[in-house]
Amino acid sequence: MTDDDFIDLRSDTVTRPSEAMREAAATAEVGDDVYRDDPTVNELERRAADAVGTEAALYVPSGTMANQIAVRVHTDPGQELLLDRESHLYRWELAGAATLSGVQTRLVDAGARCVPSADRVRSETVTEDLHRPGTGLLALENTHNYRGGTAVPADRIAAAAEAAHESEIPVHLDGARVFNAAVALGVDASDIVAPVDSVAFCLSKGLGAPVGSILAGEAAFIEEARRVRKLFGGGMRQAGIIAAPGLLALESVDRLADDHANAERLAAGLDAIAGVDAPEPDTNIVVDDTEALDIAAADLVAACEDAGVGCVEFDTHTTRFTTHRDVDAADIDAAVDRVAAVVGDL
Repeated sequence: MTDDDFIDLRSDTVTRPSEAMREAAATAEVGDDVYRDDPTVNELERRAADAVGTEAALYVPSGTMANQIAVRVHTDPGQELLLDRESHLYRWELAGAATLSGVQTRLVDAGARCVPSADRVRSETVTEDLHRPGTGLLALENTHNYRGGTAVPADRIAAAAEAAHESEIPVHLDGARVFNAAVALGVDASDIVAPVDSVAFCLSKGLGAPVGSILAGEAAFIEEARRVRKLFGGGMRQAGIIAAPGLLALESVDRLADDHANAERLAAGLDAIAGVDAPEPDTNIVVDDTEALDIAAADLVAACEDAGVGCVEFDTHTTRFTTHRDVDAADIDAAVDRVAAVVGDL
Protein backbone atom coordinates (compact mmCIF):
# COMPACT_ATOMS: atom_id res chain seq x y z
CA MET A 1 0.00 0.00 0.00
CA THR A 2 1.37 3.43 -0.94
CA ASP A 3 1.20 6.56 1.16
CA ASP A 4 -1.36 7.91 -1.30
CA ASP A 5 -3.68 4.98 -0.49
CA PHE A 6 -3.51 5.55 3.27
CA ILE A 7 -6.40 7.56 4.72
CA ASP A 8 -4.93 9.19 7.81
CA LEU A 9 -7.63 9.99 10.37
CA ARG A 10 -5.40 9.77 13.43
CA SER A 11 -5.48 13.52 14.02
CA ASP A 12 -5.84 16.88 12.32
CA THR A 13 -2.17 17.41 13.20
CA VAL A 14 -1.22 15.26 10.21
CA THR A 15 -2.19 17.93 7.68
CA ARG A 16 0.50 18.95 5.21
CA PRO A 17 1.18 22.65 4.57
CA SER A 18 -0.39 23.95 1.38
CA GLU A 19 1.69 25.25 -1.51
CA ALA A 20 0.72 28.77 -0.47
CA MET A 21 2.03 28.07 3.04
CA ARG A 22 5.29 26.68 1.64
CA GLU A 23 5.69 29.78 -0.51
CA ALA A 24 4.94 32.05 2.45
CA ALA A 25 7.57 30.24 4.51
CA ALA A 26 10.15 30.57 1.75
CA THR A 27 9.63 34.31 1.32
CA ALA A 28 8.90 35.39 4.91
CA GLU A 29 10.62 38.41 6.41
CA VAL A 30 12.54 37.24 9.44
CA GLY A 31 14.46 38.51 12.45
CA ASP A 32 15.46 37.29 15.89
CA ASP A 33 12.18 36.74 17.72
CA VAL A 34 13.79 36.61 21.18
CA TYR A 35 14.72 40.24 20.52
CA ARG A 36 11.22 40.77 19.09
CA ASP A 37 12.82 41.56 15.73
CA ASP A 38 10.87 39.11 13.60
CA PRO A 39 8.20 41.11 11.74
CA THR A 40 6.29 38.03 10.62
CA VAL A 41 6.00 36.66 14.16
CA ASN A 42 4.99 40.11 15.41
CA GLU A 43 2.23 40.29 12.79
CA LEU A 44 1.04 36.78 13.60
CA GLU A 45 0.80 37.65 17.29
CA ARG A 46 -1.18 40.81 16.54
CA ARG A 47 -3.61 39.01 14.27
CA ALA A 48 -3.96 36.05 16.62
CA ALA A 49 -4.88 38.36 19.49
CA ASP A 50 -7.46 40.08 17.27
CA ALA A 51 -8.91 36.70 16.27
CA VAL A 52 -9.79 35.81 19.86
CA GLY A 53 -10.38 39.34 21.17
CA THR A 54 -7.46 39.65 23.60
CA GLU A 55 -4.95 42.40 24.22
CA ALA A 56 -1.89 40.40 23.22
CA ALA A 57 -0.65 37.00 22.09
CA LEU A 58 2.52 34.92 22.08
CA TYR A 59 3.67 32.45 19.41
CA VAL A 60 4.95 29.18 20.90
CA PRO A 61 6.10 25.87 19.41
CA SER A 62 3.22 23.69 20.69
CA GLY A 63 -0.15 23.63 22.38
CA THR A 64 1.26 21.77 25.35
CA MET A 65 3.84 24.49 25.87
CA ALA A 66 1.12 27.14 25.62
CA ASN A 67 -0.94 25.41 28.31
CA GLN A 68 2.02 24.84 30.58
CA ILE A 69 3.20 28.43 30.28
CA ALA A 70 -0.28 29.55 31.31
CA VAL A 71 -0.24 27.29 34.38
CA ARG A 72 3.18 28.62 35.39
CA VAL A 73 2.20 32.28 35.02
CA HIS A 74 -1.18 32.01 36.72
CA THR A 75 -0.12 29.93 39.75
CA ASP A 76 2.37 29.75 42.58
CA PRO A 77 4.13 26.51 43.51
CA GLY A 78 2.07 24.51 45.99
CA GLN A 79 -1.32 25.66 44.75
CA GLU A 80 -4.00 23.50 43.16
CA LEU A 81 -5.10 23.37 39.54
CA LEU A 82 -8.81 22.61 39.18
CA LEU A 83 -9.78 20.82 35.94
CA ASP A 84 -11.89 18.11 34.34
CA ARG A 85 -10.54 14.59 34.87
CA GLU A 86 -10.58 13.94 31.10
CA SER A 87 -8.91 17.18 30.08
CA HIS A 88 -5.90 17.23 27.77
CA LEU A 89 -3.92 19.14 30.38
CA TYR A 90 -4.35 16.25 32.78
CA ARG A 91 -4.36 13.20 30.50
CA TRP A 92 -1.72 13.95 27.90
CA GLU A 93 0.73 16.59 29.10
CA LEU A 94 3.10 14.39 31.13
CA ALA A 95 2.22 15.83 34.55
CA GLY A 96 3.63 19.13 33.32
CA ALA A 97 1.73 21.16 35.90
CA ALA A 98 3.48 19.29 38.72
CA THR A 99 6.85 19.06 37.02
CA LEU A 100 7.14 22.58 35.65
CA SER A 101 4.99 24.63 38.02
CA GLY A 102 4.88 22.68 41.28
CA VAL A 103 1.09 22.57 41.44
CA GLN A 104 -1.14 19.64 42.24
CA THR A 105 -4.33 18.84 40.38
CA ARG A 106 -7.84 18.65 41.76
CA LEU A 107 -9.99 16.65 39.35
CA VAL A 108 -13.66 17.19 38.61
CA ASP A 109 -15.75 14.84 36.49
CA ALA A 110 -17.51 17.34 34.25
CA GLY A 111 -19.26 14.57 32.29
CA ALA A 112 -21.23 15.46 29.18
CA ARG A 113 -21.13 19.16 30.08
CA CYS A 114 -17.36 19.03 29.49
CA VAL A 115 -16.81 21.92 31.91
CA PRO A 116 -17.81 21.93 35.59
CA SER A 117 -20.96 23.83 36.49
CA ALA A 118 -20.73 27.06 38.46
CA ASP A 119 -21.92 25.28 41.60
CA ARG A 120 -19.32 22.56 41.12
CA VAL A 121 -16.57 25.13 40.71
CA ARG A 122 -17.65 26.81 43.93
CA SER A 123 -17.83 23.53 45.84
CA GLU A 124 -14.43 22.32 44.63
CA THR A 125 -12.58 25.57 45.23
CA VAL A 126 -10.11 25.27 48.09
CA THR A 127 -9.23 28.24 50.29
CA GLU A 128 -5.61 28.41 51.37
CA ASP A 129 -5.05 27.78 55.06
CA LEU A 130 -2.56 26.09 57.37
CA HIS A 131 -3.36 22.65 55.93
CA ARG A 132 -4.65 23.22 52.40
CA PRO A 133 -2.89 24.63 49.35
CA GLY A 134 -5.57 26.89 47.88
CA THR A 135 -6.92 26.80 44.34
CA GLY A 136 -4.69 28.79 42.00
CA LEU A 137 -6.25 28.19 38.59
CA LEU A 138 -9.30 26.74 36.86
CA ALA A 139 -8.58 25.17 33.46
CA LEU A 140 -11.33 24.52 30.91
CA GLU A 141 -11.25 22.95 27.43
CA ASN A 142 -13.12 23.75 24.20
CA THR A 143 -13.54 21.79 22.04
CA HIS A 144 -13.16 18.90 24.44
CA ASN A 145 -10.90 16.34 22.81
CA TYR A 146 -11.47 13.23 24.90
CA ARG A 147 -15.20 13.82 25.12
CA GLY A 148 -15.54 13.56 21.34
CA GLY A 149 -14.67 17.04 20.10
CA THR A 150 -17.64 18.55 21.92
CA ALA A 151 -18.21 22.23 21.24
CA VAL A 152 -18.94 23.72 24.65
CA PRO A 153 -21.45 26.62 24.53
CA ALA A 154 -20.07 30.01 25.49
CA ASP A 155 -22.51 30.39 28.38
CA ARG A 156 -21.12 27.28 30.09
CA ILE A 157 -17.60 28.68 29.82
CA ALA A 158 -18.84 32.00 31.19
CA ALA A 159 -20.68 30.43 34.13
CA ALA A 160 -17.68 28.39 35.25
CA ALA A 161 -15.34 31.35 34.82
CA GLU A 162 -17.61 33.68 36.77
CA ALA A 163 -17.74 31.24 39.67
CA ALA A 164 -13.93 31.03 39.73
CA HIS A 165 -13.56 34.78 39.52
CA GLU A 166 -15.81 35.18 42.58
CA SER A 167 -12.89 33.71 44.52
CA GLU A 168 -10.31 35.65 42.49
CA ILE A 169 -9.17 32.47 40.75
CA PRO A 170 -7.95 33.00 37.17
CA VAL A 171 -9.26 30.82 34.34
CA HIS A 172 -7.30 29.35 31.44
CA LEU A 173 -8.99 27.88 28.37
CA ASP A 174 -7.28 25.10 26.46
CA GLY A 175 -8.79 26.12 23.15
CA ALA A 176 -6.61 23.96 20.93
CA ARG A 177 -9.61 23.69 18.58
CA VAL A 178 -11.53 26.76 19.74
CA PHE A 179 -12.20 27.82 16.15
CA ASN A 180 -13.88 24.45 15.54
CA ALA A 181 -16.09 25.25 18.52
CA ALA A 182 -16.85 28.72 17.18
CA VAL A 183 -17.80 27.41 13.73
CA ALA A 184 -19.94 24.62 15.19
CA LEU A 185 -21.75 27.00 17.55
CA GLY A 186 -22.09 29.81 15.00
CA VAL A 187 -20.33 32.40 17.18
CA ASP A 188 -17.08 34.32 17.10
CA ALA A 189 -14.15 32.77 18.91
CA SER A 190 -13.95 35.99 20.93
CA ASP A 191 -17.38 35.23 22.41
CA ILE A 192 -16.06 31.94 23.80
CA VAL A 193 -12.81 33.48 25.03
CA ALA A 194 -14.20 36.70 26.57
CA PRO A 195 -14.92 35.26 30.07
CA VAL A 196 -11.47 33.68 30.60
CA ASP A 197 -8.09 35.15 31.50
CA SER A 198 -6.01 33.29 28.92
CA VAL A 199 -6.48 30.96 25.99
CA ALA A 200 -4.25 28.61 24.03
CA PHE A 201 -5.07 27.56 20.48
CA CYS A 202 -3.29 25.54 17.82
CA LEU A 203 -2.40 26.65 14.33
CA SER A 204 -1.18 23.16 13.45
CA LYS A 205 -4.45 21.23 13.78
CA GLY A 206 -7.50 21.97 11.65
CA LEU A 207 -6.09 25.32 10.54
CA GLY A 208 -3.35 23.41 8.75
CA ALA A 209 -0.12 25.22 9.64
CA PRO A 210 2.97 23.00 9.91
CA VAL A 211 3.90 24.04 13.45
CA GLY A 212 2.97 26.36 16.28
CA SER A 213 0.35 27.49 18.76
CA ILE A 214 -0.77 30.75 20.30
CA LEU A 215 -1.17 31.80 23.93
CA ALA A 216 -3.32 34.90 24.30
CA GLY A 217 -4.51 37.13 27.12
CA GLU A 218 -3.94 40.52 28.71
CA ALA A 219 -0.75 42.36 27.81
CA ALA A 220 0.80 41.99 31.27
CA PHE A 221 0.09 38.26 31.27
CA ILE A 222 1.73 37.83 27.88
CA GLU A 223 4.82 39.76 29.00
CA GLU A 224 5.31 37.28 31.82
CA ALA A 225 4.46 34.40 29.49
CA ARG A 226 7.23 35.52 27.13
CA ARG A 227 9.74 35.17 29.95
CA VAL A 228 8.41 31.72 30.88
CA ARG A 229 8.54 30.65 27.23
CA LYS A 230 12.28 31.36 27.33
CA LEU A 231 12.57 29.45 30.62
CA PHE A 232 10.87 26.43 29.03
CA GLY A 233 13.20 26.51 26.04
CA GLY A 234 10.68 28.02 23.65
CA GLY A 235 12.57 31.14 22.63
CA MET A 236 12.89 31.10 18.83
CA ARG A 237 15.13 33.04 16.47
CA GLN A 238 14.20 33.52 12.79
CA ALA A 239 10.77 32.03 13.43
CA GLY A 240 9.05 33.99 10.68
CA ILE A 241 9.65 30.99 8.43
CA ILE A 242 7.17 28.96 10.47
CA ALA A 243 4.99 31.92 11.51
CA ALA A 244 4.16 32.88 7.92
CA PRO A 245 2.07 29.73 7.32
CA GLY A 246 0.33 30.53 10.62
CA LEU A 247 -0.88 33.81 9.15
CA LEU A 248 -2.49 31.90 6.29
CA ALA A 249 -3.91 29.40 8.78
CA LEU A 250 -5.83 32.16 10.53
CA GLU A 251 -7.55 32.90 7.23
CA SER A 252 -8.89 29.35 6.91
CA VAL A 253 -11.29 29.24 9.86
CA ASP A 254 -14.46 29.10 7.77
CA ARG A 255 -13.38 25.92 5.96
CA LEU A 256 -13.47 24.02 9.25
CA ALA A 257 -17.16 23.53 8.46
CA ASP A 258 -16.06 21.11 5.71
CA ASP A 259 -14.24 18.98 8.28
CA HIS A 260 -17.35 18.95 10.45
CA ALA A 261 -19.49 17.82 7.52
CA ASN A 262 -17.03 15.04 6.74
CA ALA A 263 -17.05 13.99 10.39
CA GLU A 264 -20.84 13.72 10.32
CA ARG A 265 -20.55 11.62 7.17
CA LEU A 266 -17.96 9.41 8.82
CA ALA A 267 -19.97 8.94 12.02
CA ALA A 268 -23.09 8.00 10.07
CA GLY A 269 -21.13 5.45 8.06
CA LEU A 270 -19.48 3.90 11.10
CA ASP A 271 -22.71 3.85 13.08
CA ALA A 272 -24.36 1.91 10.25
CA ILE A 273 -21.88 -0.96 10.79
CA ALA A 274 -23.64 -3.59 12.88
CA GLY A 275 -22.46 -3.44 16.48
CA VAL A 276 -20.57 -0.15 16.14
CA ASP A 277 -21.81 2.88 18.06
CA ALA A 278 -20.63 6.22 16.64
CA PRO A 279 -22.62 9.23 17.91
CA GLU A 280 -23.04 12.26 15.67
CA PRO A 281 -20.13 14.64 16.38
CA ASP A 282 -20.20 18.35 17.10
CA THR A 283 -17.00 19.06 15.22
CA ASN A 284 -14.26 17.05 13.48
CA ILE A 285 -13.72 14.24 16.01
CA VAL A 286 -15.60 10.95 15.76
CA VAL A 287 -15.38 8.42 18.58
CA ASP A 288 -16.75 4.94 17.97
CA ASP A 289 -17.45 2.22 20.51
CA THR A 290 -17.02 -1.46 19.69
CA GLU A 291 -17.76 -2.94 23.12
CA ALA A 292 -20.93 -4.62 21.84
CA LEU A 293 -18.74 -6.57 19.41
CA ASP A 294 -16.10 -7.28 22.06
CA ILE A 295 -13.52 -5.67 19.78
CA ALA A 296 -10.75 -3.94 21.70
CA ALA A 297 -9.78 -0.52 20.40
CA ALA A 298 -6.13 -1.57 20.19
CA ASP A 299 -7.07 -4.45 17.88
CA LEU A 300 -9.28 -2.22 15.76
CA VAL A 301 -6.56 0.39 15.38
CA ALA A 302 -3.98 -2.20 14.33
CA ALA A 303 -6.33 -3.83 11.83
CA CYS A 304 -7.42 -0.47 10.42
CA GLU A 305 -3.81 0.51 9.89
CA ASP A 306 -3.23 -2.68 7.93
CA ALA A 307 -6.32 -1.81 5.88
CA GLY A 308 -5.07 1.70 5.17
CA VAL A 309 -6.98 3.79 7.70
CA GLY A 310 -5.27 5.69 10.50
CA CYS A 311 -7.08 6.08 13.83
CA VAL A 312 -6.10 6.11 17.50
CA GLU A 313 -7.08 4.16 20.60
CA PHE A 314 -8.97 6.29 23.08
CA ASP A 315 -10.02 3.74 25.69
CA THR A 316 -10.57 -0.01 25.97
CA HIS A 317 -13.31 -0.10 23.34
CA THR A 318 -13.34 3.45 21.96
CA THR A 319 -11.42 4.67 18.93
CA ARG A 320 -10.95 8.21 17.63
CA PHE A 321 -11.13 9.26 13.99
CA THR A 322 -10.38 12.90 13.14
CA THR A 323 -11.25 14.64 9.88
CA HIS A 324 -9.13 17.43 8.44
CA ARG A 325 -8.27 19.44 5.35
CA ASP A 326 -6.37 16.62 3.63
CA VAL A 327 -9.33 14.20 3.44
CA ASP A 328 -12.50 14.65 1.40
CA ALA A 329 -15.90 12.97 1.17
CA ALA A 330 -14.55 10.25 -1.14
CA ASP A 331 -11.83 9.44 1.40
CA ILE A 332 -14.46 9.23 4.12
CA ASP A 333 -16.56 6.79 2.13
CA ALA A 334 -13.51 4.66 1.39
CA ALA A 335 -12.51 4.71 5.06
CA VAL A 336 -15.98 3.54 6.12
CA ASP A 337 -15.81 0.65 3.66
CA ARG A 338 -12.40 -0.40 4.96
CA VAL A 339 -13.44 -0.19 8.60
CA ALA A 340 -16.58 -2.21 7.86
CA ALA A 341 -14.43 -4.93 6.30
CA VAL A 342 -12.07 -4.87 9.29
CA VAL A 343 -14.95 -5.17 11.77
CA GLY A 344 -16.32 -8.08 9.78
CA ASP A 345 -12.97 -9.87 9.95
CA LEU A 346 -12.47 -9.21 13.66
